[in-house]
Amino acid sequence: MENNSKAKAWIIDANMGYGHQRASYPLRGLAPNKKVIHANDYPDIPKKAKKMWESSRGFYEFISRFKRIPLVGRLAFKIFDYFQRIKNYYPKRNLSNPIFLLKQNYYLIKKGLGKHLIDKLKINPLPIVSTFFTSAFVAENFDYPNDIYCVICDADIARSWAPLNPEQSRIKYFCPNTWTVNRLKLYGVKEKNIFLTGFPLPLENIGTEKLEILKQDMKNRLVNLDPKKNYLKKYKVLVDKHLGPLPEKSNHPLTLMFAVGGAGAQKELGMEIIKSLKELIQQGKIRMALSLGVREEVKDYFVSELKKSGIKGVKIIFNPEIEKYFEEFNLFLRETDILWTKPSELSFYSGLGLPIIIATTIGSQEDFNRKWLISMGAGVLQENSAHTGQWLFDFLDSGRLAEASMQGFIEVEKLGVLKIREIVS
Repeated sequence: MENNSKAKAWIIDANMGYGHQRASYPLRGLAPNKKVIHANDYPDIPKKAKKMWESSRGFYEFISRFKRIPLVGRLAFKIFDYFQRIKNYYPKRNLSNPIFLLKQNYYLIKKGLGKHLIDKLKINPLPIVSTFFTSAFVAENFDYPNDIYCVICDADIARSWAPLNPEQSRIKYFCPNTWTVNRLKLYGVKEKNIFLTGFPLPLENIGTEKLEILKQDMKNRLVNLDPKKNYLKKYKVLVDKHLGPLPEKSNHPLTLMFAVGGAGAQKELGMEIIKSLKELIQQGKIRMALSLGVREEVKDYFVSELKKSGIKGVKIIFNPEIEKYFEEFNLFLRETDILWTKPSELSFYSGLGLPIIIATTIGSQEDFNRKWLISMGAGVLQENSAHTGQWLFDFLDSGRLAEASMQGFIEVEKLGVLKIREIVS
């Protein structure tokens, strides 16, 4: 592993869906040469370890897509989801007993999963910051000689995120919200090992502690989200306090982005939205963007369907290299007004003042993310996607999306990267 005198930590993730990588990308500045290590895919990873990782990732992606098959698919996913479900928070009780999936995880670790990587990192034992819980468990199990931090990527978490013996563990957690702070306590994690930092949102969309970039983007966004000034009439004092006066006109057209999940699920929903907005897109009343990630087959699907439908002018955000994809995605977010997505880790991007239209959830994890978004007032449930062209503009005219934008901007922690950097340093 490369050395770098300015490096603060090894940043580790796993390329299993976008959640763990979207959390590690903004933290890459802490790492030697700004390189993130993928625990399941790094140079000279042993074949045995890679095979174990790939079987785990392949099964999850398969079951996510398989869910779309009527009856059989839904039943299979329901059984799978049962074993990774998050239990109800109330009544408060001791939830420290390990679940089956956690025991299986530790079984693989005892068989040597991840040991090769930890042995390599011990040569230059910087603190470890992992956005994937398994890597944190591995580091502790094989006696890594420095601090081990784990970044939580969801609004609430299953028992799988806490170690097998939480009261004896030295793993420290960076939490995106109070929900995960309190959940870790129920799982038996010591309070001194829990830090409320916020999710690590990209600084290129924020600026410094003064939020200068974000505030400027918010001003232009609110102009588009409140076309009839219904929100501003009620909350001008609030807007002036946090943002100052708004411009007369936004620096970009009204823009909706639909984000496809890492497994490619819900791509059909994306096309249904576009078809509903076809005339409005052609008339220039709304700009449509598709965030497609890194999968060629997902991009090919949309390119083909757009051609068949005769719809032009849809912005496609795609790059087979994950870091370049995140770079393009974050850049375009600055001119995005509404983000439509299943409630994944992107739920925390409501902190950038992006009102979230919440698509159908996939699994228990996203059910809790949806609940959190709604409780914060930063997200709204999607209506019938076939009639998006109608209800979306009703939401805009009423000021409902402007309200969700300000709620996220005010209520959701935004400076996770800076707080994590301070703690690690």
